Amino acid sequence: MLMVVILFFFLKDGPRMWEFVLRPFRGSDYERARRIGDKTVTVLGSYVRGTASVAAVDAIGIGIGLAILQVPLALPLAVLVFLLAFIPIVGAVTAGILAALVALVTNGPIVALIVVGIVVLVNQLEGNFLQPVLMGRSMKLHSFVVLVVLAGGTAIGGILGTLLAVPLTAVVWGVISVWNGDDKPAEWARRKKRRNPVPLAGGESED
Repeated sequence: MLMVVILFFFLKDGPRMWEFVLRPFRGSDYERARRIGDKTVTVLGSYVRGTASVAAVDAIGIGIGLAILQVPLALPLAVLVFLLAFIPIVGAVTAGILAALVALVTNGPIVALIVVGIVVLVNQLEGNFLQPVLMGRSMKLHSFVVLVVLAGGTAIGGILGTLLAVPLTAVVWGVISVWNGDDKPAEWARRKKRRNPVPLAGGESED
């Protein structure tokens, strides 16, 4: 109940609260703090909206497939797919394994293989189309980074750490990317120019 009430006030008076927090800052520090706040809200908003949309598509697609194949517990499994989809990479695989195991026990190996195919198809649609379109550039984290922060978050904070590891990492990287201005990362995080460009096809060099 406390979280619901706090969420209500954040939605109602969030900008005014943030302006209060920014009062001690002046000049360039104020502009930097404002950029950090705006970037944090943008990244978290993109993560929540994008993940919820992707999770809904996963749950609906896999749920319809399970219902057509007459796999028991199709609706609970679809809900489980939706919830686990909030855990990047690992959640979708876990949900697919559970759905396939239920199909194997109740409907036999052929139906289980079909369920695996449906899960793989839905996950491919999610990874190659939905996530890039819905989340955009604000959540561009390498898969290696996602796996490492997931492992670290799980080891440190359990289930809560698993859920928060990726969005918090994305927020930190977002803050770094606007530290010195819009689209101007901190000095140490800027991409270095190559002294010896890699030759392109046809003998041309990259500018």
